Amino acid sequence: MSDEQTVLIAGMGPAGLVAGLILTRAGIPVRIFEAEEVLPTDLRASTFHPPTLDMLAELGVADLLVADGLKAPTYQWRDRMTGDAATFDLGCLEGQTAYPFRLQCEQFKLTRVAAQMLEAEPLATLQFGWAASTVTQDEGGVTLTLSAKDGTTRTERGAYLIGADGASSAVRRALDIPFEGFTYAEQWVVASTPVDFAETIPNLAPVTYTADAEEWFVLLRTKDLWRVLIPVAEDADAEEVMSDAFIEAKLQGIAPHDGPYPIAHRTIYRVHQRVAETYRVGRAAIAGDAAHINNPLGGMGMNGGIHDAVNLAHKLVRVIQDGADADAMLDHYSKQRRAIAEEYVLTHTHQNKQVIEEKDPDKRAAHLARMKEVAATPDALLAYVRKGAMLDAVEKSMAVDPA
Repeated sequence: MSDEQTVLIAGMGPAGLVAGLILTRAGIPVRIFEAEEVLPTDLRASTFHPPTLDMLAELGVADLLVADGLKAPTYQWRDRMTGDAATFDLGCLEGQTAYPFRLQCEQFKLTRVAAQMLEAEPLATLQFGWAASTVTQDEGGVTLTLSAKDGTTRTERGAYLIGADGASSAVRRALDIPFEGFTYAEQWVVASTPVDFAETIPNLAPVTYTADAEEWFVLLRTKDLWRVLIPVAEDADAEEVMSDAFIEAKLQGIAPHDGPYPIAHRTIYRVHQRVAETYRVGRAAIAGDAAHINNPLGGMGMNGGIHDAVNLAHKLVRVIQDGADADAMLDHYSKQRRAIAEEYVLTHTHQNKQVIEEKDPDKRAAHLARMKEVAATPDALLAYVRKGAMLDAVEKSMAVDPA
């Protein structure tokens, strides 16, 4: 593999692996490095939006995920106190996408499939146990320093670097890119159970956002489990809120169940809304969580990261194979995708949080009434669903050539 054409990629999450697939299939060698010894299989993102599936279909990935996931043709906004709901049918997207539904499928299923495909690509090298550390650049290329857990270090040389190494990205920090934003006060708890909430809650959609003044929650169904997301106090004791007793009480409060809830997975984390000041410095660019992080209300984080990867990889193909101007292309990538993160992803997800935690019952009722009217009005429904499904954002940002 020639260093003059090789693209280095830090991180084997969705963004890094999707970028790797696009590049290798275009004839560009890649070396991809992951800090962990194996691909993580913990439950992270679980919603794939229609345009993301359209992009993954071009790589031969989408239908594999559909076969291993759950189609969610509808999603809801509900009120916890009244039980009233507005239901949005993604069937209105028929003809605008090959996948007019949300796919509920765990993130690790994508990374597992993508990694297997890359291992079969002669132009791809995947190496585990190596974390990005520092980055240096010159006119001819970029040098990435990697470190192992035992303290061993090494360097890799390539033409370009993609930093897709997560929210605490070492690549972003090495490039000295500010990551401004804020952290929500409360902590968020996610628990997964095989108990079917639809048997207890009438007319429940596979994805449901339930507003409440005191304790809102989100229910998301996957192929094998229901995932429940609830907020807890900023100073809540992690051991207490992760206990069987605490989670059992919360789930029983959502949907009374005869007998204890079996819990398959549980986690607690803090949520941020942040976007990098720029997505590129010289020959290095960042994508996915390294570039932007947001709350999960809307399922836009992983999807936005994949969209970053597709945009960036296609631009690098133009640069490396067609001789397009690198500065123009990478600047265009940064401007396009950063604008989407700010205008669509962060704004939309923050608005969702404001709605779901609204304390005034009159305002909650008014919002739900508006949502029910939107859901019942074809033109309004299509506009709303297109925005929530990220179709508008994709159409705005996926042009390859600089304007």
